Amino acid sequence: MAASFARIASRRLYQRPALPRPSTTFRSLSTSLPRHFAAPVDNPNATRLIPVDPNFVPGSQNADTSNVNLANDADEDPNQRKIRHYTVNFGPQHPAAHGVLRLILELNGEEIVRADPHVGLLHRGTEKLIEYKTYLQALPYFDRLDYVSMMTNEQCFSLAVEKLLNIEVPERAKWIRTLFGEITRILNHLMSILSHAMDRVSGARLHAAYVRPGGVSQDLPVGILDDIYQWATQFGDRIDETEELLTDNRIWKGRTQGVGVVSAADALNYSFTGVMLRGSGVPWDVRKSQPYDAYDQVEFDVPVGVNGDCYDRYLCRMEEFRQSLRIIFQCLNKITPGPIKVEDYKIAPPPRAAMKENMEALIHHFLLYSKGYTVPPGETYSAIEAPKGEMGVFVVSDGSERPYRCKIRAPGFAHLGCFDQISRGHLLADAVAIIGTMW
Repeated sequence: MAASFARIASRRLYQRPALPRPSTTFRSLSTSLPRHFAAPVDNPNATRLIPVDPNFVPGSQNADTSNVNLANDADEDPNQRKIRHYTVNFGPQHPAAHGVLRLILELNGEEIVRADPHVGLLHRGTEKLIEYKTYLQALPYFDRLDYVSMMTNEQCFSLAVEKLLNIEVPERAKWIRTLFGEITRILNHLMSILSHAMDRVSGARLHAAYVRPGGVSQDLPVGILDDIYQWATQFGDRIDETEELLTDNRIWKGRTQGVGVVSAADALNYSFTGVMLRGSGVPWDVRKSQPYDAYDQVEFDVPVGVNGDCYDRYLCRMEEFRQSLRIIFQCLNKITPGPIKVEDYKIAPPPRAAMKENMEALIHHFLLYSKGYTVPPGETYSAIEAPKGEMGVFVVSDGSERPYRCKIRAPGFAHLGCFDQISRGHLLADAVAIIGTMW
């Protein structure tokens, strides 16, 4: 069989005609290719550019759009054709969380005509997942909402559960919460410098699960207050260096002044909070108006802007650095020794030494982490001043171990939802500056 196949293959090869071999003559490249020169055309069939607005100023809210797209699409005359608005996909952006932002921008040249923000491209249904978890198991979900605001998110949920349980947190736990709430505020603005403090106190760098209903999970390690004091005394110089570099920099001021202007009335109508609201001249801070934990025992000022642009919001955040340091020093001086969680073993776990000696403490520990604790029926809304604005949690309890409903009011959701109104009339490069001051 193999011999017959070989015979057929050889017969086919013999039947192919021989191809003529090309001649091996070589010429220089300059003489082998013909040269063609472009000839001028009197009436080119090209597209004519229509001016948008000769008096256009970036950031102006009263820009004249009467000259936009006046030509007819169906006109066959080349001189009457136009360039349409084109759509670009800006993002997705990843501002330190899994709620990824995607922007669909309609541009006329480099001018933003319309913006369609898609918030939560990777939304994972956190509020629905919490309904199937116990109150203690639901706490780590708030760490994942914002990787650089984790302890303030835990603080907001813990305050809501404590209000339903009608329990009082020990004094030391209040000071610890306030201290690390301000450290988290600085971490939110710096993103990376203070991660070592979070690592030491909770054992985790980003997903701390440290602030819990009833207090905090464990006491402060030995020596961490001295380390925080040493860092805080040096960080003020770093703030001065940053302001020396940026505040009077003409390039920085040119990119931020007059960009993303929001008036005080618009900020209130858009439900802005945090720096987005205070940068427009509204002195609203939940820590002052509705103090929680130990904020009623510390003194600090609330920085307020004047013009409501990106530059004023930058100045407000720089002053918040100094006010947070001021609160941190007060917490270090006023923190008192004592318990760090409630002594109700049905809400907070007993110490390990008690579990090894007392059978009842071991049973409480087992039931707490396997079944959870029951919360009396009711509903509550608790809000705190998170680094990006007002963070609120609405919890409904039906008397079981799991929340019946949990609604989270994220501070950045309202800000990003109004990106269309803020960015209209600005250039494409200004979109980055506007997003940077929203978060």
